[in-house]
Amino acid sequence: MSMRVTFLGTSGAVPTTDRNPSSILVNREGDRLLFDAGEGTQRQMMRFGTGFTVSDLFITHLHGDHILGIPGLVQTWDFNDRDDPLMIYTPRGTGDDIDALVRTAGHQPSFPIHITEVAPGEVAVRRDEYEVRTFRTDHDANSLGYALVEDERKGRFDRERAEELGVPVGPKFQQLHAGNPVELDDGTVVRPEQVVGEPRPGRRFVYTGDTRPTEQVVSAAENADLLVHDATFADDRKDRARKTAHSTARQAGNVARRADAARLAITHVSSRYAGNVSEHLKEAREEFDGEVFAPDDGDLIDVPFPDE
Repeated sequence: MSMRVTFLGTSGAVPTTDRNPSSILVNREGDRLLFDAGEGTQRQMMRFGTGFTVSDLFITHLHGDHILGIPGLVQTWDFNDRDDPLMIYTPRGTGDDIDALVRTAGHQPSFPIHITEVAPGEVAVRRDEYEVRTFRTDHDANSLGYALVEDERKGRFDRERAEELGVPVGPKFQQLHAGNPVELDDGTVVRPEQVVGEPRPGRRFVYTGDTRPTEQVVSAAENADLLVHDATFADDRKDRARKTAHSTARQAGNVARRADAARLAITHVSSRYAGNVSEHLKEAREEFDGEVFAPDDGDLIDVPFPDE
């Protein structure tokens, strides 16, 4: 079961020739979830071949570099005769602003758009096998982050042990793996715990949007398989990071270490660095000994299960 993350925009507030403003597309087994939509997001989708199919849009906050791609994307969907509804999730108190943005220049979408305001600590979406949770962030706007958290998976089925116990190959295997005991021809009852291992964790993808480092982010990112964290500045501008409610790469690394994340992607890199993220990577790696990378626009990352 695949989970693939495409980084459509990795720049800070100002785009560069190489980096677009913030946007990430997550494709989880065909469910296509868009997190933020900075200016030019639809062109990035064409450029990197993701296609335009999106069911849900999750907005971290209403700064322009995270939302100005929405009107163009909505109008393109309209031109392409979209019928499917679009679900938009946005911080509490910002729904009217998003509705006005969707209808920029008097545009009236012909497909349904449902805007839902969410607060930190809520479940924005609940689907079979996963949910998208919100968590509090610390930015100079009404902001929040999102965590895509999969349900636990069934334990591994021990076929060899089942055969040793006399379970015939066939439907009884499926019944045991589903958690149901089975009775053999001789009257022996085989219980699931005899042949099925402990439940296995699902995957956790966490996206902070813009934020200072906080305990709430550490908690939300606990055991994340991929943490995408604001790293707007390097240490040379840590005072600027504090004043503008952003994080440094070192602070992002510290959050990842404390959360025991598996991988850290540092994004929202300020245009001041002219595409050179070497110091960002160095400083983040001094704090976090897991995998650290600074994705470029267009990078496609597979998120494996923790036990893989």
